[in-house]
Amino acid sequence: MKIGELAKTAQTQSETIRYYEREGLLPKAERNTANYRVYSECHIQRLAFIRHCRSLDMTLGEIRTLLHFKDAPEENCAEVNDLLDEHIGHVATRIRELKALEKELKSLREQCVSGQAAGCGILIGLQRAAQTTGRVSSKGGHRGHVHGTHQQIGTR
Repeated sequence: MKIGELAKTAQTQSETIRYYEREGLLPKAERNTANYRVYSECHIQRLAFIRHCRSLDMTLGEIRTLLHFKDAPEENCAEVNDLLDEHIGHVATRIRELKALEKELKSLREQCVSGQAAGCGILIGLQRAAQTTGRVSSKGGHRGHVHGTHQQIGTR
């Protein structure tokens, strides 16, 4: 099948498939005489595996490690267990951060009682917090933002 068919079957954009190929997560597809990529059932299954791991919020580095062990079934899978334990820790951290964020947003929401933007407690509270904390992290997000809780895992 061509990339468009694979994309439709896997409900994944063609550019994402090409990206996974460039990153070595998907094997390079053979080319037909017209120079079109030709994908097989193994590409569908591997792409489904990758997409499922992404739905579990795994990084490409984590997925690369899992694929290594999937491709080498004779190896000891202790590293897979360690990877999953570490990922569970990231998820737990993220949940704590999201709960703190929810609490902060609810507190902020309770500050609006005027009904007018000029006296809106939410806007005043946001401005006050921006002036007080106003720091942006090196990752580009604001203090306490959830993105970037994963450390990059080395590739094989």
